[in-house]
Amino acid sequence: MTGDRERFRPADHPNDHFLLTTVVGSYPKPTWLNRARDLHDDSSAFDDEAWDEAVDDASRLITGEHERAGLDVVCDGEMRREEMVEFFARRIGGYEFNGPVKVWGHNYFDKPSVVSEVTYDEPWLREEYEFTADVAERPVKVPITGPYTLASWSFDEAYGSDETLAYELADLVNEEIAGLVAAGARYIQIDEPALATTPDDHAVVGECLERIVTGLPDGVRIGLHVCYGDYSRIYPELNDYPIDEFDVELANGDYDQLDVFTGDDFEPDLGLGVVDVHTTDVESVTEIEANIREGLRVVPPENLTVSPDCGVKLLPREVARSKIENMVRAARNVENDLDSGAIDAGGRTT
Repeated sequence: MTGDRERFRPADHPNDHFLLTTVVGSYPKPTWLNRARDLHDDSSAFDDEAWDEAVDDASRLITGEHERAGLDVVCDGEMRREEMVEFFARRIGGYEFNGPVKVWGHNYFDKPSVVSEVTYDEPWLREEYEFTADVAERPVKVPITGPYTLASWSFDEAYGSDETLAYELADLVNEEIAGLVAAGARYIQIDEPALATTPDDHAVVGECLERIVTGLPDGVRIGLHVCYGDYSRIYPELNDYPIDEFDVELANGDYDQLDVFTGDDFEPDLGLGVVDVHTTDVESVTEIEANIREGLRVVPPENLTVSPDCGVKLLPREVARSKIENMVRAARNVENDLDSGAIDAGGRTT
């Protein structure tokens, strides 16, 4: 792919060096939006029109919160979504739901079943993207759950093969992304958390990605986000993936796996998680600067994207906001140090 990161540099960017800052996707929902959802679910008095207005207001609010934090690329924090598989399965023909499944602690989600051929019946994210792009002053990223995870985290009652199902879903994702690109989207993130739990299927994910990018025009940036797992089992094979950016969750493991990527030439840009989304402790700017410099051990500054480890939706909103604000400040400070020569391109302090 040829998704040029310079297109995302703000016109008023203060430094010569540019570390692209963004988020992985999800963000804590305002308390009032959760209350509005309950009212909409339980009362005809809070109708669809009222619910749509509430979601629009939340999307506008969180997009602005991201921009005020200084992010170069924003999203609306997935205000229109709840669970990352269920949201898409409800929009794909061939899926049905049979009730909630317990996934961790006291949390449940409606795990879907594929009961017939999957079909693309309606746009999944077009409304979300167009609304966010309209209210945002910065470029907008679109996170989308990948076909391998959509297949792996569903019951298959139709295909008899997760691999075949994943390829069929990849074709649908391609159709969805083509529509998003037509609407103006230029930064797409494919989320494949299931790859971290079953990394032997890296070739299946690679074929899915090939199908996803088929026919897309130049200038569309494709990122792949994979949650914490054994990255050594998919590297260096991921160098062959048709992606611009590989986004990893390493802050919560104190970068103990970073050396996986230093042994061979790392091909894509590195999307490095520099704040831990599993703790409410807010990392200091100085701590995050040190984390960013870890990424410079793998790629030069022009190939480094800075983000949280993963989505931050399970954090208190004030904590999430503070982590992102400190992350942006840290990125700008590291850029200053790179400009002055205090840090060389290898991440070492001079």
